[in-house]
Amino acid sequence: MTLSDAVAHLSPHRWARANRLLIRKALAEFAHERLITPEATADGRFEVLSDDGLTRYGFTSVRRALDHWQVDADSITRQRDGVDLPLAALDFFIELKKSLGLSEEILPVYLEEISSTLSGTCYKLTKPQTPVAQLMESGFQAIETGMTEGHPCFVANNGRLGFGVHEYLSYAPETASPVRLVWLAAHRSRAAFTAGVGIEYETFVREELGTETVARFNSLLTAQELDPADYLFIPVHPWQWWNKLTVTFAAEVAQQSLVCLGEGDDEYLAQQSIRTFFNSSAPEKHYVKTALSVLNMGFMRGLSAAYMEATPAINDWLAGLIDSDPVLKSTGLSIIRERAAVGYRHLEYEAATDKYSAYRKMLAALWRESPVSSLQEGESLATMASLVHVDHEGNGFAAALIEHSGLTPAEWLRRYLKAYFTPLLHSFYAYDLVFMPHGENVILVLKDGVVERAIYKDIAEEIAVMDPEAVLPPTVERLRVEVPEDKKLLSIFTDVFDCFFRFLASNLAEEGVLDEEDFWRTVAETVRDYQHSMPELADKFAQYDMFASEFSLSCLNRLQLRNNKQMVDLADPAGALQLVGNLKNPIAGL
Repeated sequence: MTLSDAVAHLSPHRWARANRLLIRKALAEFAHERLITPEATADGRFEVLSDDGLTRYGFTSVRRALDHWQVDADSITRQRDGVDLPLAALDFFIELKKSLGLSEEILPVYLEEISSTLSGTCYKLTKPQTPVAQLMESGFQAIETGMTEGHPCFVANNGRLGFGVHEYLSYAPETASPVRLVWLAAHRSRAAFTAGVGIEYETFVREELGTETVARFNSLLTAQELDPADYLFIPVHPWQWWNKLTVTFAAEVAQQSLVCLGEGDDEYLAQQSIRTFFNSSAPEKHYVKTALSVLNMGFMRGLSAAYMEATPAINDWLAGLIDSDPVLKSTGLSIIRERAAVGYRHLEYEAATDKYSAYRKMLAALWRESPVSSLQEGESLATMASLVHVDHEGNGFAAALIEHSGLTPAEWLRRYLKAYFTPLLHSFYAYDLVFMPHGENVILVLKDGVVERAIYKDIAEEIAVMDPEAVLPPTVERLRVEVPEDKKLLSIFTDVFDCFFRFLASNLAEEGVLDEEDFWRTVAETVRDYQHSMPELADKFAQYDMFASEFSLSCLNRLQLRNNKQMVDLADPAGALQLVGNLKNPIAGL
């Protein structure tokens, strides 16, 4: 690749389109979070003024349930002193920095994240434009890498600060570049391997790497007069090796506590979560999740060695709970378990930092089951994020599935809700158990366009038990969190209604597939059907009312605008919520 090839995607017309699309999202989501208040104008449009009142952003928009602004990107104009100006996202944030609460410290870093997000959009605009009808038939990983928007709520959602352009082209999921992981041998005095029931280290590593590769790695150790029995193998993101471990862990390498073994033989594809890899050489093998010290969407994407130690046990516990619960089993719910984990503890950095420090999250990995081997005849997989994907012609992936299924839109939605939403309701009401069930954390099993069942993933770091009295095994105790009573149901109202259904309902209404009232009525019916089936939980249904007239508006962008390096205090996640007024509950009264 030449120097100019590396930036070939950054052309004037693509940059203009990327800026228009990002400002559209900013206007919509910042209006939703009440950071800006668009005013209606006499000609039926809306207008937002800059902080100094001199720049005007005009646009048309449909306003939908949950205070959702469906802004028409092509309608947006920008004027200053009556003169038309091009749309420029960096200028937008500078012009509205006071409204958005961007401090002098945060603003330049946030602008860098916006620049990276725009650059990523430009790259996506160079790819062949795949209609959703074709994408639907393209296979699991083609769908995964074909997602163009990222998180639907966050405006700066592809920051990836730390990646240079050549690394973006090598490791970003949308580039679909094959990646070979770097493998290190880590001395057992500082490293630990933990696994689920029935998994033993040597056998597991041999199955993942292959006998020949294990033998090759062992011979590299013996050639340096080191005993392979003293070491554990750890897979590492190539970026992490080149940019962090070779420098930050220099002492460990010099003293042979860490030994570089080279690349493995299998090729992987980065997933939407950026630090998780799907084995494209052997799809039935495990995903590998790695530490990646890149700043992306409000957090450094490291992986804690200490957290990894309990990860397999937590997954076994949850898998057992699902397997023993008739309601969850009846929905077809499953999880892809994080079956094994390995972490390396840098004792000096641990002595110098608290347990939440990024310096403790630089070298760890986990292996997560692949869903491929669980498929039945005629079934296929798609990330749930695909349901809110819209192609270049304005057609939605969900609408394409509905058409392909032959079902009525309401019946298709009902099947999807039973697979995805009913398990969330039951987990909450029966066990005080909550997930982080956004689009990237759920895989849908499809057959003839119909959602057959849901697979939850990213378990150990994302689930929580909110019952202070729950009896939990010691290895699972860390899941217990204290959440104020009035905030508990936000795990469904915010994560499901506001951060996912809001977009799905809007897209289906925009395409004329299913109007909003029918969408939310179907959601309400799903809740009622579940509640009627569980009369023994009536007190809980009354205590945490899914049909309450309104619920608190929890604002995600406000978190990132306030502190884009660590949006949430990990010691008190509930306390970090940015709550601004209320939203009308779209299923109240239905």
